[in-house]
Amino acid sequence: QVQLVQSGGGLVQPGGSLTLSCVASGSIGDIYAMGWYRQAPGKQRESIATITNGGNTHVDDSVKGRFTFSRDSAKNTWYLQMDSLKPEDTAVYYCHPATLDGTDYWGNGTPVTVSS
Repeated sequence: QVQLVQSGGGLVQPGGSLTLSCVASGSIGDIYAMGWYRQAPGKQRESIATITNGGNTHVDDSVKGRFTFSRDSAKNTWYLQMDSLKPEDTAVYYCHPATLDGTDYWGNGTPVTVSS
């Protein structure tokens, strides 16, 4: 079992920054990559990035150059640093680990609102 707790969302003005975190506990060793997803109001959930334990990242063009993904293995925490935020980045953001046994885990979701 893997438990995920997210934090760090909120309201920010366009051009601002936020950092989201995803803390994992439980069977940490089963996680070999972390995916980040978002779901905007009225839209389907979409993948925005994946970061492997080796540090390789795949980032969607919609956030490339503005969002940075990292991991602190000592704290079992993954981070999503969001800069130059736009109103279209408004969404609920989720972390979603890739696990060795394929079990589907999702974080609790963190709402981000970009508005003036």
